Amino acid sequence: MAQIVVERRGKVELAMLPPLALYVHIPWCVRKCPYCDFNSHERGGALPEAEYVAKLIADLEGLLPSVWGRRIVSIFIGGGTPSLFSPDSIDTLLAGVRARIPVEPVAEITLEANPGTVEAARFRGFRDAGVNRISLGVQSFDDAMLTALGRIHSADEARRGVEAALASFDNVNLDLMYGLPQQTLAMAQSDLRAAFACGVPHVSAYQLTIEPNTAFYSAPPTLPEHDACADMQVAIEEALAQAGYEHYETSAFARPGHRCRHNVNYWEFGDYLGIGAGAHGKVSFSDRVTRHERIKQPRDYLSSQSTISREAIVDPRELPFEFMLNALRLIEGFPLALFQERTGLPISWVQRELEEAERNGLIERDWQRIRPSERGRLFLNELLGLFVGGENEGRGSGVPISGPATRTS
Repeated sequence: MAQIVVERRGKVELAMLPPLALYVHIPWCVRKCPYCDFNSHERGGALPEAEYVAKLIADLEGLLPSVWGRRIVSIFIGGGTPSLFSPDSIDTLLAGVRARIPVEPVAEITLEANPGTVEAARFRGFRDAGVNRISLGVQSFDDAMLTALGRIHSADEARRGVEAALASFDNVNLDLMYGLPQQTLAMAQSDLRAAFACGVPHVSAYQLTIEPNTAFYSAPPTLPEHDACADMQVAIEEALAQAGYEHYETSAFARPGHRCRHNVNYWEFGDYLGIGAGAHGKVSFSDRVTRHERIKQPRDYLSSQSTISREAIVDPRELPFEFMLNALRLIEGFPLALFQERTGLPISWVQRELEEAERNGLIERDWQRIRPSERGRLFLNELLGLFVGGENEGRGSGVPISGPATRTS
């Protein structure tokens, strides 16, 4: 790996390493949704569960030398549709992880599931395997909207799926989308009322966006106007607040004690190992921050001796933007000291950008904490853009504005 040589001012010096999480990617799904730009692939027959789990464990073993002495604080199994794998396979996976690296006894372990691929007995099996949090991709409780989104489940199946999940798990997230084709404000509010009726402790609410390399990008549906989507966002945030949910991240709402710890680690610029086809990871050392990526295509991933497709040290000039890209998604922002703790760089590197953001009314700050203002939350890309490009050493080098290359919910 090439060594980065920079001036003393740009030297990364981490006094302590951040918490370490594990992201596991299982790429298969029953049917590829037309809006989905994740690394997911429609299954073509029986899934190679045993072979894939063995490859996941081999991935982890290859990363162990870079994290000796560290403990896993959370595990997130995303996809695709990980609930297509049997509880026995998930049990083998988690047992293999615990046999190779210490996992905190109270670690949050999330499994993504779709209502059309699970039933009560399967949820009990996942619980017995060690999963303690379920994230359900409901998206809508309106059959017409589900059809428009290409989902395989119905509204009734969604309700039954949530009920079955809550019968086995205290910690359940429900994914909702708004700004859907032909959706009105009243329809979005109806979806939210249905979510409340389910009684889940965590809701993730995302606006539908059209991403490249998706079916919707090739044949775009008619979506609500920007102002209509903004009205939906405000209505959703107000209704969730009135129902007792804390709005703690741009798209995440939780009842007290139910914030997603795995995702909070992303937003606080913590470390995470990435295993599985297309998974990304971030690992810090005392003098550098590194990223790794896996081969995306499942067939190539399974047939390759080494699954790493890219591994690199993050240029110190990019670290301020990468930190802000994550931390400014948090409604409460971040403690001032966290910037240096997680990037190994002094906060002075972004002093000019912070002053500009404050002048533009995009952040609020004092001697302890920096947080996005209400305007900053509404114009997050404008805020993040201040930390991209430019001539001064403290600015990043044009990293695209997007979240961690992992599934989060």
